[in-house]
Amino acid sequence: MYQFTTDCLIGIEEIDEEHRALFQMINEAFDLLSDSSESSMVLKNLLEKLKEYAATHFAHEEAYMERIHDPELPLQRREHAFFIEKINSYHLEATAGSPSSAEELLTFLVHWLYSHILSSDIIIGKISPKETDPLAFTDEYKTGIELIDNEHRRLFEIIAEVKRLIHDEMMTDKYDEIIQLLSSLREYTRFHFEHEEELMEAMHYPDLEIHCMAHTAFIDRLVDINLSELNNIDDNQQEFLLNLLSFLQSWLVEHILKSDKLIGEYRKLLL
Repeated sequence: MYQFTTDCLIGIEEIDEEHRALFQMINEAFDLLSDSSESSMVLKNLLEKLKEYAATHFAHEEAYMERIHDPELPLQRREHAFFIEKINSYHLEATAGSPSSAEELLTFLVHWLYSHILSSDIIIGKISPKETDPLAFTDEYKTGIELIDNEHRRLFEIIAEVKRLIHDEMMTDKYDEIIQLLSSLREYTRFHFEHEEELMEAMHYPDLEIHCMAHTAFIDRLVDINLSELNNIDDNQQEFLLNLLSFLQSWLVEHILKSDKLIGEYRKLLL
């Protein structure tokens, strides 16, 4: 049974309910797969229903993002298209008749859904206007775990330094330095996540698995950003970088406030 946990809630009721329904349908399909008394036709019909519901959900999600002028919409459309293409690559009638093929499809769907929610959906409507987007690491972000808080503060500092360079009109040939800082941010994020996961494992944190999935999804998103192509962007370099930083900061803030602070609360219970 794949759980729709609080980490997956993005705070938009319609989208949260549709995500919950997708998880329920996938779990129902897994149950059918394990029940030898059910016919393959029942499973095929459920897979078709799941495919149609996912397409409807994506349309709702994209329409909402369009209404609020969310800058992440183009990326969301590409990710949704990939999902639909993947599910269309399976011949559902044949898949329903093959337990291994059906299990492969369902496993892909649920892992993709977790990753997509935790890396992309979680920041729908959360990217603040650039002019009102401070990068101060304040007390509200503190977990009460010194190592984690110090590493979070360092992540904020790196993002702030990149933003300062972007806005420094007096500095020429700054993009090599910006790319170097973004590469450092990627590596430091990976380094920080490893520390955080080791800490959670040591305290037997109950939501370790879903927390690690969020980390993996974010790292995958960072890896997908090809910084070497920045020089080919030319006139849109600054806009591209500012949008990228807005995503990074918004995701980090959401993850700290919704997930990391719970680690601190759980640790207090152990003391």
